Amino acid sequence: MEKMWSGRFKQNAASLLDDFNASIMFDRKLYQEDINGSIAHAGMLEKQGILTQDELKLIVDGLNQVRSEIEDGSFEWKISDEDLHMGIEKRLTSIIGDTGGKLHTARSRNDQVALDFRTYVLRKNKEISTLIVSLLEVIIDVAGKHTDTLLPGMTHLQHAQPINFGFHMLAYASMFKRDIERFESSFERNNISPIGCAALAGTPHNIDREFTANALGFNSVSVNCLDTVSDRDFALEILFNISTMMMHISRLSEEVILWSSYEFGFVELSDEYSTGSSIMPQKKNPDVPELLRGKTGRVNGNLIALLTVMKGLPLAYNKDTQEDKEGVFDSVETAEISLEILARALESMSVKKENMMKASKKGHLSATDLADYLVDKCGIPFRQAHFITGHAVARCEELGIDITDMSYAELHKIDERIGEDVMDLLDLRNSMNARMSQGGTATEKTEEQLKYFKNYVEGLK
Repeated sequence: MEKMWSGRFKQNAASLLDDFNASIMFDRKLYQEDINGSIAHAGMLEKQGILTQDELKLIVDGLNQVRSEIEDGSFEWKISDEDLHMGIEKRLTSIIGDTGGKLHTARSRNDQVALDFRTYVLRKNKEISTLIVSLLEVIIDVAGKHTDTLLPGMTHLQHAQPINFGFHMLAYASMFKRDIERFESSFERNNISPIGCAALAGTPHNIDREFTANALGFNSVSVNCLDTVSDRDFALEILFNISTMMMHISRLSEEVILWSSYEFGFVELSDEYSTGSSIMPQKKNPDVPELLRGKTGRVNGNLIALLTVMKGLPLAYNKDTQEDKEGVFDSVETAEISLEILARALESMSVKKENMMKASKKGHLSATDLADYLVDKCGIPFRQAHFITGHAVARCEELGIDITDMSYAELHKIDERIGEDVMDLLDLRNSMNARMSQGGTATEKTEEQLKYFKNYVEGLK
């Protein structure tokens, strides 16, 4: 079958090359962006006197017919057309005749695909941000119910200090807020029109790039055409943003997996978002967070793949760049479903406050409060106070008790400077609420953070 570019060639392309070279079976996902871009481009050509009003109407009506055919499933995607640009233009020409061939005046597939892909990525930046906001609202809701629910705060996965569960969940709110800001920043930085750059060097036709940029909702036009047609930083950014976001999802998923085990017993996932075993009837498996944890590796791979493709490309466009889309499509789809299902799983999750409290009674969580007491009340240097507290913990281990259950008599034996007022400080809830520094875990400070995140989300609406 004759190609649109076949004038210079004496032989037809091998069928194997058609299969290897074609992108139409995956880049057709960009049909909306391609048609919208073509309509804007045609409008600019008419404004500049390159097309007549009649030709513009014919082209726009024809493109809208192509759009309808794609959406009703009657459009025939052919490998021989190579990519969606050729497929749509060929169908347009078959509908309206030779006027369809005028649409490609003053543009190339190089700036056309840069436009389509950039527009898709910008749209997905917005859509993913919206989904993160929905997840953030769920996390805020969960946190708001547990600003006084004691939980062992950990370092090295070892019990460290008492915190509340709301405080813990708001740590993830902080992560997802940064994710939203990254997507927003990427949108603003990359909201630049590439159309009109043609193959690499611009065009001798009297075009108006600002007109097309405004018609498509861009903030401005690109500065250098050579860079523009080969730039895929916007695609790398969304892949990085998704990878970072999925890393945060994976960290939360890992904790949910641990928390839902019998060893922790802090939470229970609902039946709606759990699965069973094919052989062990008692099992309730946390497949949702496990899959989320696993899919993080998938999106990381897509980021590394495109970085590797781009690292050695000379200016300007190279066919290697055709490898930019499938990984982005896959990461975007993975991000979207991951955000949705995580929100639903957390929303329906049960929190077992009693088990969290029992766990807080292990590991001497208020030991640091004893060291701080020795510094504040007794004037002992912290390193010495640390050593004395270590002795107290060792004695608790000998007695098989937590430091919160140690008698004043035992503490006084450790160091005679310890007064009876230390007992209130060792209480877990008092210990948690003593952490009143900005950003701390005290219930009052957690509620301040909760208000901060609620105001942030409200400001996005």
